[in-house]
Amino acid sequence: MRLLKVGLFAVAMVAVGACAKKETEIVPLYDNVTVVDELVINDKSVPIFPKKAALTTDTARRFSIELPKRCMVDWNRQNVVSVVPEENIEIVRLAVGDPLPDLPDVVDFEFKKLTVKQTLDKLLYGTDIAVIEDEDFFEKITGNIPSGQANDIIELVTKMGRVYYSYDASTGELHLKNRGKWMIKMPHDETIIMALLDAMHGADVRNLLVDWEDKTVVFEGNYQTEREVAKIIADVAGKKYMLAWDVDIYRVYPRTDNPIVWMNLLPAFGEKNIRMSIPGVVGRALVVSPEINTKTLQEFLGQQANVVLISQGTFAIPNGWQSRFDIGQCSKEERLETDLIVGATGSYGDYGGRKKIDAKIVLRTSQGELASFNIPSSVGDNYVIIGIPTHSFVTTPETLVSPYAELVVFMSPRVISIVDVPDDGMQLTGDQLVGDALRDMLNE
Repeated sequence: MRLLKVGLFAVAMVAVGACAKKETEIVPLYDNVTVVDELVINDKSVPIFPKKAALTTDTARRFSIELPKRCMVDWNRQNVVSVVPEENIEIVRLAVGDPLPDLPDVVDFEFKKLTVKQTLDKLLYGTDIAVIEDEDFFEKITGNIPSGQANDIIELVTKMGRVYYSYDASTGELHLKNRGKWMIKMPHDETIIMALLDAMHGADVRNLLVDWEDKTVVFEGNYQTEREVAKIIADVAGKKYMLAWDVDIYRVYPRTDNPIVWMNLLPAFGEKNIRMSIPGVVGRALVVSPEINTKTLQEFLGQQANVVLISQGTFAIPNGWQSRFDIGQCSKEERLETDLIVGATGSYGDYGGRKKIDAKIVLRTSQGELASFNIPSSVGDNYVIIGIPTHSFVTTPETLVSPYAELVVFMSPRVISIVDVPDDGMQLTGDQLVGDALRDMLNE
């Protein structure tokens, strides 16, 4: 009987072992198992993401062909003075439709407190042209034209009513709209193009379509937009000079619990290389000689601190205008200071009997102005703005940033001279004017 019990126990153990082995084969074992909302997630699972709204992704929204042109400076090939030939800037209205047919001359055409449509209906009475309002126009006009061609009167009447027309010859319809589309044929110099684009942005002209290959800009707008752009083009075309600034923005971390000793600039470079010192509400602007440039400045700072290039770029303005450089647009990555804007207003010309660049540089954020500096300088001089605490950009009660970390702005102004093309058609470049010839040209 004892032997029988032992035998049954052995058979039972074998059966249990077989079942356990079978169960092990059926149930898979995973190295990493995660349970999310009662779903088992493992390395073979397909990730499930919540549905997002149909919005342009941030990286696609920030894409811009202009950024490499704005956000890159070749300090090894910088010309503080360049000469470009004068070129006509032409603005052409698009989507004007077919040419108007030859219409008879008009004599003693009078209209009083009529809408544009009513005026044109009166003018075109007896012709096969129908006037169609694509939008409602309520402004009324008054005038008296002794004589003239009907085609010219159509142009005059629509301008008086701030309306744009297009003619469809196939249907014989003259369509009226309050918005138009234009193309600007730009000069070939990209710095001037950038200045014009910035000026149009400043006039709140949006949705600019820039073709960098054929140097044209297409925009849409109303009568006021056309007036603003035409004024910009006329003003820029009349300028003899343009100003540009190449900019480097650094964050400086002192290696010790002490601020940067800026007085060491004097023994390091010599007093003759520090032209001017201009205090601001916050910070200080130094006008320095070409001996102090991006390379030598970083070498000086590197003896006391770690230097990080935050942003780099260039911007230009017509003489006497204003523009700005957005640090965040050209920043290497998201940083505290990316909210900062460097604004500039400047002109080149006579300054107390001397040729100077007379500029006002303003540092401001979305919270307001930090500092401003009125800086007169000679061609070839650079600006170094120092003493702007990094804590000016900290928005939290506490931070890991050293209280002695500061922002340093290096700016190198450039003069662009716009000259008439010589009679022989020779192309002018800044390299052709050096030494006495360059000084004579700037003093004209």
